[in-house]
Amino acid sequence: MRARVTHTLSYRYTAPVQLGPHRICLKPRAHGFQRLLSFDLYLSPDPHRLHALVAASGDDILRARFSGATDALDIRSQCEVETQVPPLLQVYLEENEPSLPYPKGLLNGDLQGSLEGWLPNGQHDPAAVELAQEALMGSDQRALMFLDQLVEMIQDRVKYTQRHVGPAWPAGRTLKERVGSCRDLAVLMIEACRCVGLPARFVSGYHLVEPRPERYDLHAWAEVYLPGAGWRGFDPSGMGAIDDRYIPLATSSKPNLAAAVMGTFSGPAGVSSEMQWSIAAELLSEEHTVPNLLHF
Repeated sequence: MRARVTHTLSYRYTAPVQLGPHRICLKPRAHGFQRLLSFDLYLSPDPHRLHALVAASGDDILRARFSGATDALDIRSQCEVETQVPPLLQVYLEENEPSLPYPKGLLNGDLQGSLEGWLPNGQHDPAAVELAQEALMGSDQRALMFLDQLVEMIQDRVKYTQRHVGPAWPAGRTLKERVGSCRDLAVLMIEACRCVGLPARFVSGYHLVEPRPERYDLHAWAEVYLPGAGWRGFDPSGMGAIDDRYIPLATSSKPNLAAAVMGTFSGPAGVSSEMQWSIAAELLSEEHTVPNLLHF
């Protein structure tokens, strides 16, 4: 699939403010099953300094610093990407499908941050542990069957709903409320995967669903590291394993570091802000391609 996406964010302040440093994660991934063809970013006011860096996750992010006072901040990004349908996991794993629980000692040390629990003491949420154990029992301890079972159980027990405000909920709250946003369901799946030794991380990006909605929104899903196949995306609020209609922007072991824009402002007492956003997507080609496993 080839698509052009324009993402606009407009911040308005009730009085002139000083903008603090801003972290911008709007540049799509340029590797793996996605190719970044072009990317343009517009900022108003012009930043005093704008520099790119590669995050710990390997994503391209931008840091902006501003000088002077302003009562508005406008950000607009436009990208053109080409995505591919990832090859079937069975093709990668063949007879080497990981058996669960996967021993932590067999994993590369770089993956340890994607195994930690979400509680303040670094332990896993008991509700996620129970969910993972239940999915494990019905999967013959096979990783792919476990992931299928887990997605099915999450969708059966939690009703998906949009929620634009607030951080992602912990796994226990999502299961208790029996309702959650895409980021809540992603966190629940991530936590459950980590309980059985599968590294997992949070992904923020675009899902160009069909039929086309009235307006697109940012979406969140999970990426799970499968030994022998690497990082692969799963959407517990969608159809499970992702296809070429997903466009990753940022990944992190914690959801807050995958936010599209993160920054601060300071001003007179009582000053407040209001944010409006829009995401427009144009499909330039809907041809579904699968990467040649022998071509690099």
